[in-house]
Amino acid sequence: MKRALNFLGRLYRDERGAEGLEKLLIIAAIVLPLLGLLIFARDWISEWVGDEANEVRDSADAMQDSF
Repeated sequence: MKRALNFLGRLYRDERGAEGLEKLLIIAAIVLPLLGLLIFARDWISEWVGDEANEVRDSADAMQDSF
């Protein structure tokens, strides 16, 4: 039992890998809200991108017709 407690104590005090874990948590704190926003606004974003693509297509067609 004493060996298990010593092992758990050493494991608790071991800081190897803490920096990598901190970086991962920071990245997750940035990415997860952005992902939620993209999922929430996907219909609006899809409509906006489609409208912009149509404007570009119409502009290209008008340029081609003028030649």
